[in-house]
Amino acid sequence: MTNKIFKSIILVAAVVLLAGLIVTMGFLYDYFGGVQKSLMNDELNLAAQAVGTGGTSYLEKVRSGHYRLTWVDTDGTVIYDSLTDASAMENHLEREEIQGALKTGHGESTRYSSTLLEKTVYSAVRLDNGTVLRISVSRQTAMVLALGMIQPMLVVFVAALILSGILAKKVSSRIVGPLNSLDLEHPLDNDVYEELSPLLNRISQQHREINARLHELRQRTDEFTQITGNMKEGLVLLDERGTVLSINAAAKKIFSADDSCVGMDFLTIDRSYDMSLAIHSAMTDGHSEVRSERGGREYQLDFSRIESEGRSVGTVILAFDITEQEYAERNRREFTANVSHELKTPLQGIIGSAELIESGMVKNEDLPRFVGHIHAEASRLVTLIGDIIRLSQLDEGEEMPRESVDLMSAASETVANLRDAAEAKQISLTLDGEKTEITGVKRLIYEVIYNLCDNAIKYTMPGGSVKVSVASDAGSACVTVSDTGIGIAPEDQQRVFERFYRVDKSHSKASGGTGLGLSIVKHAVQYHNGKIDLQSEPGKGTTIKVSFPE
Repeated sequence: MTNKIFKSIILVAAVVLLAGLIVTMGFLYDYFGGVQKSLMNDELNLAAQAVGTGGTSYLEKVRSGHYRLTWVDTDGTVIYDSLTDASAMENHLEREEIQGALKTGHGESTRYSSTLLEKTVYSAVRLDNGTVLRISVSRQTAMVLALGMIQPMLVVFVAALILSGILAKKVSSRIVGPLNSLDLEHPLDNDVYEELSPLLNRISQQHREINARLHELRQRTDEFTQITGNMKEGLVLLDERGTVLSINAAAKKIFSADDSCVGMDFLTIDRSYDMSLAIHSAMTDGHSEVRSERGGREYQLDFSRIESEGRSVGTVILAFDITEQEYAERNRREFTANVSHELKTPLQGIIGSAELIESGMVKNEDLPRFVGHIHAEASRLVTLIGDIIRLSQLDEGEEMPRESVDLMSAASETVANLRDAAEAKQISLTLDGEKTEITGVKRLIYEVIYNLCDNAIKYTMPGGSVKVSVASDAGSACVTVSDTGIGIAPEDQQRVFERFYRVDKSHSKASGGTGLGLSIVKHAVQYHNGKIDLQSEPGKGTTIKVSFPE
């Protein structure tokens, strides 16, 4: 409050001082402008009398550093000018002051320079012979004068502000001193300004109400703390003002809060607009819901109004962890849509070819091609269904028989099986490493290596290379597959192991496959408690390293 009073006094002093300076400067500017105009008219009248008798001979003798005289003929031609060669000057007939002098005997005008920092005042009078004598003087505008006065004005302004500051500090201290010494814990015991009595009475009344309410709220908080302490769901109890009355352990974890938040406004814990709107809606409508992601988990937050004796006394917030349900539901929707699409495509090809054969529209010489197409699409269906079954087994965590598996042997078998495919694309497929054994499911280990190599060959351009390495590294058995293919963009690297996700959508049909290969790799490695490391750069290739615990 001291600062406010101090600032107010300083502001008033500054405004009054500034207004005074502006008004004073304005009056002085107008006064001296009027004096200059009067002198200019006197000079014009004297010059007019002299020109009437002496003509240009008089004007040529006149020397003035302030005024400019111009003699203009009745047709606007400049007869004489004290500063410029008259023959080089343009016709002045249309000038405002010349027109006024020709019509009424006397004319005036004012014109500003292009920068608006200077203005020229013109005054013209008609002579007895009908010609016009004009006098002009340049004067600085108020803006220029103000700029020139800045330094003395600043000195006066600063001095006045310093003096005002000293006085304001003393006055504000005397006003605020008694207020700073108020005992708000016992407001009725203060002896201060009489005007504060209603406020102090109100504060005393509020103290009584707050103490009674806090006692009641503490009782309810203790009850809720005992009941909700072991709940898995997050629970927060707010009063009607949004103050936290109780928060259980689960809610503290969800909202990253601690015991110190009790007694504080809930918005100090979560300032999001959705939460604030949900609390307001619950207090207004009785209930509201919000879904929110926190710490990598998905939560459903239910807001319910608490009523007592027909009025709202607070809000209850219940937070349910629905991460697994959301993830499962999303995967189910995506999987259903993708499987439907992947099954529909080969089936349509089979049905189309079969219908053409059945209708007799296929020539005998084309029959093997259509039958081959049916066989290829049917094989694709069988492969897809087999991949889906394997993924289902891995999802369900079905226990499979384990045995000692030599990664080098599995990699050699894979390279041998894919040699023809690599040579068909003119791709160099090599293997190096040493015998490395782990305990696992041999069929899954083989599928991991096979799918990685098959993927590398599919997405490597002719003339490229695919290298497979097997080694032991810090207690882990590692299989590394490197290629010089198209690479994977950074935004796709986290998604390539999702089901049916393909990096190169335009290349998906040409590359073949079911779109489940890397997803099987991911789940099979997880089944063996392994890790996958992917390094890739678009246009330069990809390296995937799979590590299994030995």
